[in-house]
Amino acid sequence: MSLDESPESSAAEINRFTAEDVASILRERGWLAGELSPAQAVWCEHAASLLGPHAAERSALAELLGLVFHYDAREILARVDSHAVLSRYGAREVLRELALLLLEGGSVTSDRFKEIVNHLKTKLAIRGRELFHPIRLALAGRAGEGELDRVILLLDEAAELSFAPPVKSARARILEFCAALD
Repeated sequence: MSLDESPESSAAEINRFTAEDVASILRERGWLAGELSPAQAVWCEHAASLLGPHAAERSALAELLGLVFHYDAREILARVDSHAVLSRYGAREVLRELALLLLEGGSVTSDRFKEIVNHLKTKLAIRGRELFHPIRLALAGRAGEGELDRVILLLDEAAELSFAPPVKSARARILEFCAALD
């Protein structure tokens, strides 16, 4: 993701999915208990707009949504690809600084995420995958491309809502990740 463009508007692809598609996946997976509340409907619309352009098919959208609803740091750290990310230059420093910034408080919105990334770039002089992959691994549960940044933008908003299971906020995830890392 280029910080010159908004995560919400940077996708050039067509969005094939609606809020109802997201809600349908949530129901199928057991992540939505009961009727969709107005706040959950707004979240579903936001999720469709952020993730939809990055999902070529429904199963890909469900996989991205799964990253919001399932997070287990021990599982993440048990994967070989996670260790490859953590062994790269600056990964531990990125995680330390990220943790400090998230522990300061405040929800991770698009603007806050940009501030965090800019702070990390300035303080650590790290760019590209050396910066983004540890962030994505710790918060979204895997390293990868910009669609994972959109997952991260959905976390705190979803954590405030009554989903089944409860969604872990970015702050909760970094605490769990760091605890499992030691």
